[in-house]
Amino acid sequence: MVLEAFNEPLVLKEIDIPPLEQGQVLVKLLASGVCGSDVHMWKGEDPRLTLPVIPGHEGVGKVVEVKGSKWTVDGDELKPGDSVIWNRGITCGKCYYCAELKEPSLCPHRLVYGINVSAAEKPHLNGCYADYIILRAHTDIFTFPDSIDPAVLVSASCSGATCAHAFDVAGGNLTGQSVVIQGPGPLGVFAVAFAKSLGASQVFVIGGSAERLELCRTFGATHILNRYETTLDERRALITGSTHGRGADLVVEAAGAQGAAEEGLKLLRKGGTYLSAGYSQPAGAETIDFYRDIVNKNIRIQGVWVSDTGHIRQAVDLVTGAPELFAQLVTHRYTIEHANSALSAMKEKKALKAVIV
Repeated sequence: MVLEAFNEPLVLKEIDIPPLEQGQVLVKLLASGVCGSDVHMWKGEDPRLTLPVIPGHEGVGKVVEVKGSKWTVDGDELKPGDSVIWNRGITCGKCYYCAELKEPSLCPHRLVYGINVSAAEKPHLNGCYADYIILRAHTDIFTFPDSIDPAVLVSASCSGATCAHAFDVAGGNLTGQSVVIQGPGPLGVFAVAFAKSLGASQVFVIGGSAERLELCRTFGATHILNRYETTLDERRALITGSTHGRGADLVVEAAGAQGAAEEGLKLLRKGGTYLSAGYSQPAGAETIDFYRDIVNKNIRIQGVWVSDTGHIRQAVDLVTGAPELFAQLVTHRYTIEHANSALSAMKEKKALKAVIV
């Protein structure tokens, strides 16, 4: 399914599978996640896109063919029939950000399947809204057990990995800490799961969907706060009152909405940390009182942009450790011919997670 014009339906195309080049891997897609950021791309809000493009940066599938030899991240040789998930981004490994800072997610040359690799560019099958995808030679690939439902695992490659990046930045140990999560979408649900797995004693989730908030409770949230039923002052009072008058140790922005930072910074204790991971595109300016909300509280603010290969592993391990729990994330399944309906379901927030199977 090809995006040829913004705000227009995707077009069903047939593309001949070209001969593979050295190191390339032909994968039969079993599940392709429809990400909320795909909706923004469809609208033309992501400057990285070059049309025409086959959307879809979340993919899980089975290896059909390998040109030459190709090894997984774990050092196993890939072979036809292997079930695989991969890092959606390919970085150069040589630039300042890759080689010196060791932050490949910031690589200016980063290629992302389904986003900044046009369908006009060889090998053409460059996105996950398709029956097949050709993975480039430098793609980092993991195998996983056939017993795992590919549709359940697919979110690990984006929401899960980005969330893993956020908690990696936070230090990886939250024993006894209080965490506020803004947004109960897939990223927020993963944030709940990671926070609990890392030892958080209290997890507050703020959102506008009662159904999604209840799902967060299932994943381990101790408090859910509907922003349509509570005021900012009421939410702040509850969180402060539940943390001995201090405020949260950590706030994770997973909403990508204007106003989230304005509220989230007020919910932090002195010396706390604010992680912003939910923005995949511009959402507008925030009004921040730097003296009261940042400097006087001596807090740390950290942006979280996409993820790296190690974060994929952390997210995959989280999902494969509780597949029945994460199956609740997948609310809608579609065939490739109905990818437009899948996008619409995400756009209208009818689906928590839509997957093309």
